[in-house]
Amino acid sequence: MRDVSLWRNLLGIEKTVLERVVFDEDAQVLVAHVRPVARQRGRCGRCRRRSPQYDGGPGRRRWRALDLGTIRAELEADTPRVRCREHGVVVAAVPWARHDAGHTYAFDDQVAWLATQASKSTVTELMRIAWRTVGSIIDRVWEDIDAQHDRFDGLRRIGIDEISYKKGHKYLMVVVDHDRRRLVWAAPGRTSATVHEFFDLLGEQRCALITHVSADGADFIDTVVTDRCPAAVRVADPFHIVAWATDALDEVRRQGWNDARKQARAEPKRGRGRPRSDAPPRPASDRAKALKGARYSLWKNPENLTANQQAKLAWIARTDPRLHRAYLLKEGLRVVFALPHDAAAEALDRWISWARRCRIPAFVKLQKRIAKHRDRILAAIEHRLSNGLIESTNTKIRLITRMAYGFKSAEALIAMAMLSLGGHRPVLPGRK
Repeated sequence: MRDVSLWRNLLGIEKTVLERVVFDEDAQVLVAHVRPVARQRGRCGRCRRRSPQYDGGPGRRRWRALDLGTIRAELEADTPRVRCREHGVVVAAVPWARHDAGHTYAFDDQVAWLATQASKSTVTELMRIAWRTVGSIIDRVWEDIDAQHDRFDGLRRIGIDEISYKKGHKYLMVVVDHDRRRLVWAAPGRTSATVHEFFDLLGEQRCALITHVSADGADFIDTVVTDRCPAAVRVADPFHIVAWATDALDEVRRQGWNDARKQARAEPKRGRGRPRSDAPPRPASDRAKALKGARYSLWKNPENLTANQQAKLAWIARTDPRLHRAYLLKEGLRVVFALPHDAAAEALDRWISWARRCRIPAFVKLQKRIAKHRDRILAAIEHRLSNGLIESTNTKIRLITRMAYGFKSAEALIAMAMLSLGGHRPVLPGRK
């Protein structure tokens, strides 16, 4: 292999003329002086269209290449400007790097791959760059990948949800593909305008092809889906429906706990240390402590209860019929989702009737919400569709959020999430 070909392979460059290689001993940097081959010169840096030369540009500049062992490597070349009929005066394209990038294609691709596989400190130490630079590289790599693949092609069953990614009520709206089990879109915000933005990108023809949409029951999502995909089956996520019942149950528990605490204030106080044998009983205080520790006994599924939690539940059944009735209502709603569709429809109607007559305000309010979403709940049972995939995706995005701490924009976080979960992961240079 000739020396020129060897250097091209080491530096990861193509369609490039290698003029000379110089090693700067003081800076410990290997500098390769290069220029594009004749067919690659005079092209717009944005669209790669041939354009007339405008001027010599700012002069020579350098691009960071992958390290050669422990030695830092850079490419140096002229940066003439061209006049593109679409983009105006821009710096001419080079075959070894993306437009406006300070790193080669191989460098960008390796950083993007590492960012989806390793920790922040690993990427920055190994590649010798700042974490904000990683965010800019991820943006560029994802833009290229997105341009090569149509992520909305074949979209039929989707899930929509929001996730908090930063303090100060900062949210991302997330859309997943149930069939291919991957993230297809994300954007900052959690309003109807954000959801409309997704369907605008999808287009009217593809909106008409959507058959199922699962969501958490948020009214603004349902309104937009009804408007943009009227033929789609709208599915209420079973997990969120049962979570509503769990929240109502916890509201009843907290109310009982607060009532017991109020009664405990009227009881005789005890000093520090172990109470004497003849100390007066404090039933309200003991009840408040027991109710405070009953949260997980009420929340967990019956088959997962420990012996102590089963004893706690039995104590609630004996001492607090109202709270126990709320627990049975929660469990009754959970059982509905385990039944076949026809049986579930009858069971859900009976549950709504039971909750309407239970005289527990939190569940009387809940049954109105359940009745409103009845058709969507039954659709979830019939089609066996839930937001389980999107909840799993959100969990992974939360992990990515921790890894992406320090990115200056939500766009860099979204690009990293799309690279990791969008089905088109970056590959290491030199691998297929």
